[in-house]
Amino acid sequence: MKQTLNLKTSQQLTLSLQLQQAIRLLQLSSLELNEEIERALEDNPLLEKDTDNAENAFETPLDLPDVSGTSDASSSEETGSAETYDTSDTLNDFEVSVPLDKEDFVLTSDEGGIEAVDEEYTFQYAAGTSLREHLLSQLALTPADDSTRIVTEALIDELDDNGYLTTPFEAFRKYFSSPKMLTRKRFNDALHLLQDFDPIGVGARTPSECLSLQLRALPDSSAQRTALTIVERHLSLLAAHDLTKLKKATRIREELLRDACALIRRLNPKPGRAFDNDRTSAIIPDIIVHKQGHRWIAQLNDAAVPKIRINTIYAEMLSAKNAASSMWSGRVQEARWLVRSIQQRFETILRVSQAIVERQQRFFDHGAVAMRPMVLKDIAALLGLHESTVSRVTTQKYMLTPQGTVELKYFFGSHVATSSGGAASSTAIRALIKKIIEGEPPAAPLSDQQITELLDKEGIILARRTVAKYREALSIPPAHQRKDF
Repeated sequence: MKQTLNLKTSQQLTLSLQLQQAIRLLQLSSLELNEEIERALEDNPLLEKDTDNAENAFETPLDLPDVSGTSDASSSEETGSAETYDTSDTLNDFEVSVPLDKEDFVLTSDEGGIEAVDEEYTFQYAAGTSLREHLLSQLALTPADDSTRIVTEALIDELDDNGYLTTPFEAFRKYFSSPKMLTRKRFNDALHLLQDFDPIGVGARTPSECLSLQLRALPDSSAQRTALTIVERHLSLLAAHDLTKLKKATRIREELLRDACALIRRLNPKPGRAFDNDRTSAIIPDIIVHKQGHRWIAQLNDAAVPKIRINTIYAEMLSAKNAASSMWSGRVQEARWLVRSIQQRFETILRVSQAIVERQQRFFDHGAVAMRPMVLKDIAALLGLHESTVSRVTTQKYMLTPQGTVELKYFFGSHVATSSGGAASSTAIRALIKKIIEGEPPAAPLSDQQITELLDKEGIILARRTVAKYREALSIPPAHQRKDF
């Protein structure tokens, strides 16, 4: 077999290191971005935090307009061509303009929009102490012997986020170095001590015991005694909303039964949920929406923009020593790439966010019932971006609105046909279903079929099973479980 040597030319698209870094930073959340920057500050001495001038955090100031604007950034799918960023245009040269055509499907709300948002509000989080800290503070003030105190503290450590004790006695006693020393009596004494703490119901082992502890703390009455009987013996019938079987099982007149059920509904079956059991729940919105005149506009949240820059003193020293031939030339380039990539990240986020705000003006005034149908492709086509870029921008990026702090992906959803030939947002339909159920008569809740018929009168074409799917997504039980006694 004869060997030959052939030359062949071909073209191949590749991603530069700078572009790879920009794409990676774009898909990070604010918390992940801060962690990435901290690592870069430790690794590269040319980078530093800008603590002197917070408004000029970048080497090149991030001069973004209030309404819209960015450099012309575009990207393409990872599986094919490369993503490119054209930074030749200034931010002020771009203005998002989205025509708000008359829609075939319009929903209104009785609630008016909020005129302004407090711009000093930078993030939301679950404040307060944890359940464990709250219980240990009470234990410290309790005149109990050392053995009971040790066992009670161990029980507190075994509570789940709802405040329940799910570890049985035999498994619990194995945690001690001398399991035989933990008698059943000492365990019960510690458990009763814990169950006397605030919030009432903590330390319960079952929902029945939790509700029973709360009822026993209430003043004695006919309704209280009846409620105790229900939660201790017939809780399953109450959960199933089976009033007929419950009346038959308890042999209690209907009026007293209703009072007892109303008393039970005022109890808290998950007392531990009121506390800050998750310290990682902080959400820092990247975008703040506020009203300017008659329009809602998007603006970057200063608290979410990292304060980072290149140390000018080090940069000048390296330049004076011909840094191009030194080992530090790579570090200088890395620092410049990082600063520029962060700048491009926030430019792109603002650009996409303002396009979303322009299309969803009614949402900010009236809430979810006024959400317009929109998919990633709509924003991508409008801004000249690829859908993959819009997907990265809207993942784990949050917007502070008059309706609360929501993820950017919240504004995108599937389309549902209307009788007039238009389309409605699935998010708006879910909100409308929730509103219909909230307004239903408590004694005669609406079935999924009845909700389907009401939506049909509004011009929304949905199958009954689709209504059931949306209802379940809203964590709303079926009609027979919503029936008020």
